[in-house]
Amino acid sequence: MSKLPFQLGIHPINWVGEDVKEHGDDTTCAQILDDIQRLGLTGTEMGRKYPTDPATLREELSKRNINLISQWKSVLFSDLAYRQAELDDYRRHAEFLQSMGSKVISTAEVGGSLHFDPRRTPHEKEVLRLSDAQWHVLAEGLNQAGAIAKEYGLKLTYHHHGGTVVEQPEEIDRLMELTDPSLVYLLFDTGHAYYGGADPLEVLRKHYDRIAYIHLKDIRPDVLDQARAEQSDFVGCIRRGVFTVPGDGCIDFAPILQELISRGYDGWAMLEGEQDPALHNPYEYAKRSLSYMESLYQHV
Repeated sequence: MSKLPFQLGIHPINWVGEDVKEHGDDTTCAQILDDIQRLGLTGTEMGRKYPTDPATLREELSKRNINLISQWKSVLFSDLAYRQAELDDYRRHAEFLQSMGSKVISTAEVGGSLHFDPRRTPHEKEVLRLSDAQWHVLAEGLNQAGAIAKEYGLKLTYHHHGGTVVEQPEEIDRLMELTDPSLVYLLFDTGHAYYGGADPLEVLRKHYDRIAYIHLKDIRPDVLDQARAEQSDFVGCIRRGVFTVPGDGCIDFAPILQELISRGYDGWAMLEGEQDPALHNPYEYAKRSLSYMESLYQHV
């Protein structure tokens, strides 16, 4: 069990890639959950290897004393033509998470994204940034989805994310400015903050009052620099190994941990690596990362 003062879990993306499907594709649900149990952690997010039937999933988690904290939800709110279908789908997502005892919905806009927007074609090369009108349409849709989440006792936590239209620090700022603080919260991700050009500590300090959920992820800066020099896209960066677990990259987690502790953060945080498990054993990397985080805590 983690000795940290907030609730620490781990994302199954350490074992099985979500955006790079070949990463860990032969790994089973049982392998992932058994490793999480061995690590002494009690929280996870939904992963593509987990059973989708709520009763089966609940059984697999409960026998290992693991809770389902959240599940990623892509949305396409920046295009009004998709609004109602997206909200209906969001309600179904909220119903599922409520049935699992979850409290937050990891939510990200895919409009304009090179990889995730269903309207994009394979030959395109760049993220299409939003117009002013699209920003306001997106914010309105997120507020409506946040109200749905609230109906189910959940919080919409917006995941700023590499390769999307809410990636850079000024885009995070704008999203927070345009959305209702009582309906739209922030999923603070250290790795994606750095990837998007922000100082993770600055994002944390600036938007702490909106943060309801956290992903702790590190960056290999040499890999990122080389990938950028070769104009690699977001998924290409993952394949190269740009992300790793805290303590294995360049982000200084000591002041981040200090900030969370001093402000009394008591929500959930997920350890994330999102790298090829054949090259970077998920259990061993997570174990070392836990030791790293706990050693920082001892010196706070």
